Amino acid sequence: MPRGTYGPALKGAAGFKRYRFPAMVMETVTYEVGGMSCQGCVSNLTSALESVEGVSSVEVEVGSAVVHHEGVDSEALDGVITGAGFTIGMPEFNWSDGAVWKQSAHNTKWCLVGCSIGDFGTIAAFQFIFINSGWSPMMIMALAMFNGIMTSIALETFILTGQMPLNDAFRVAIGMSLISMIGMEAAMNIVDLVLTGGAMLTWWVILPMLVAGFLTPWPYNYWRLKKYGISCH
Repeated sequence: MPRGTYGPALKGAAGFKRYRFPAMVMETVTYEVGGMSCQGCVSNLTSALESVEGVSSVEVEVGSAVVHHEGVDSEALDGVITGAGFTIGMPEFNWSDGAVWKQSAHNTKWCLVGCSIGDFGTIAAFQFIFINSGWSPMMIMALAMFNGIMTSIALETFILTGQMPLNDAFRVAIGMSLISMIGMEAAMNIVDLVLTGGAMLTWWVILPMLVAGFLTPWPYNYWRLKKYGISCH
């Protein structure tokens, strides 16, 4: 007879003895997960954890995972998380992680591309097409900032469709840090205002605008990725 603790014996219809086996106790464990950056990471980790025998359900968000299981060894769960490419526990924050600087630069670059399309396009439209619009430079710059954020969201949505369905990609793009995009747009237009008087593109002002637009949010994007594992890719 297998080892274990049994309940009281019960008589079956054919005289056999049946034993009540104690039900496994449902356990819940919560992990802080580092290295997650988007809904694609959430989907990958969810699938990995759900494949473990004994796991009944999981609740995964960027930066955390809650696992409900019956008797699964903690080392097995740890191995699944790290095997999927993530870390357990948030890393201690510092400013010297070259890999995070590189990844945050990549994220900032794509955000800059998206913002520049709408921003430069708006300024150029008022400079060369709607010349007598009556709009002040500040009004044009405000519209340029808005359009820049919209085109950045559109570009990010397109990029993220390679990782997830369109609806999910759009939600992730909308949920990206507006602080980063607003800081980028503000820096670009302040440089334009200082160097040209505002709402004007010349061949020599574009590069300083791009440099300022990239450098201004880059440290913030590093901090957000390093501390919370959150980015847009």
